[in-house]
Amino acid sequence: MSSEKPRITYQEFQKHAAAANAAILALSQAVAASSLDAELQQLIKIRASQINGCAFCTQLHLNEARHMGISAPKLDLLVVWREAGVFSHREQAALAWTELLTRLSEHHISNEDYEAVSAHFAPAELAWLSAAIAGINTWNRIAAPFQFAPPIPRHPIQPAVHETASEAAHVS
Repeated sequence: MSSEKPRITYQEFQKHAAAANAAILALSQAVAASSLDAELQQLIKIRASQINGCAFCTQLHLNEARHMGISAPKLDLLVVWREAGVFSHREQAALAWTELLTRLSEHHISNEDYEAVSAHFAPAELAWLSAAIAGINTWNRIAAPFQFAPPIPRHPIQPAVHETASEAAHVS
């Protein structure tokens, strides 16, 4: 992204394409509410955004991932996940599928590709994984060309704190 202002802001996009924005948000919300692991959702959103060169989405999902408490090595090494040694086999399968679907115009999805991801994801999970990848690619194709300003935090992001029931009882 250049140092100039965005071509249009996210708020302007919302105004000019309200129905499209609502539809994409609905897809994002459906995926978020699915059984697909929230940490895995963030990893694939970041990876697709890196591939697509979307500064806004990369930064947004890094912020969310840090807030969720995803480990720094995973976030730091996501761009080189194949060599990193910090991702589970399931995460590796999801990241490979993310790259295949994000770069769909470059190749055909082979039966071997499908079998590899299917070894780690049941059909319903694979459907949600694919929907998640489609969703972030849609956002990337809006945010990157309009150069939405990345949401750079002013202060370090702290992982979310989850109270236990006994801690909550002491507060009240």
